[in-house]
Amino acid sequence: MRICIAQIEPIKGDIQKNLDKHLKFITAALAKRPDLIMFPELSLTGYEPELARELATHPYDERLTPLQEISDRNNLIIGVGLPTISNHEICISMIIFQPNQERITYSKQYLYPTEKRIFTPGTTPCVIPFGKTDIIAPAICYELSNSEHVDYAHKMNANIYIASVLNSVNGVDADIEKLSRTASGYKMVTFMSNYIGTSGGYECAGKSSVWDTDGNLIAQLDSKTEGLLIYDTQTKSIDMQRGEMLKMQP
Repeated sequence: MRICIAQIEPIKGDIQKNLDKHLKFITAALAKRPDLIMFPELSLTGYEPELARELATHPYDERLTPLQEISDRNNLIIGVGLPTISNHEICISMIIFQPNQERITYSKQYLYPTEKRIFTPGTTPCVIPFGKTDIIAPAICYELSNSEHVDYAHKMNANIYIASVLNSVNGVDADIEKLSRTASGYKMVTFMSNYIGTSGGYECAGKSSVWDTDGNLIAQLDSKTEGLLIYDTQTKSIDMQRGEMLKMQP
């Protein structure tokens, strides 16, 4: 399976501009024929809890239609972040687009303490089967620190774990160590998709990464540059696109 993680600099509170950036990154990734592309936590708004209620929407918001169309045309799974609203409750959600299927809304089950005054935790776990052998477990930021989340992934026979995060310069090294341990302890190829720049008052750390099932760091983007990291779990090949390479895309 060819998995792509995106490292972006978010545009505060602007869904359309962030969507345009997502489409540009996806177009750049398509040349490498990924099966899945994952973006950071709340990628379509930036990590902006104070703006979440006014920005919150639903998975069938018409602005998201281009993502489904790309998924259908290219046989591509796409994971993006968005605050969603249901019965006046706001969740930190990942909208997962699969080719010619209903969209999945996975809402963060384990909230960081400061998020609890704004957001409601999700109640439905999620794994994504792919082909005959792969099962993908998505995680949203703080969930990677929760043993119940990774234990569930293991129970469901996940062999790929993808953390969609906002990780700050102060917290990234600890989470890199946690994800390395997750990879080795549960024998899952493990990914982290993070921001650069600033969001929600945090200085974001970049360093989007992939680890093998022994917990070894296979590849990592830097801390300052937008980019794509693509890893083939079968051939072990790595592709990266960064900075100016992405700016040349239409």
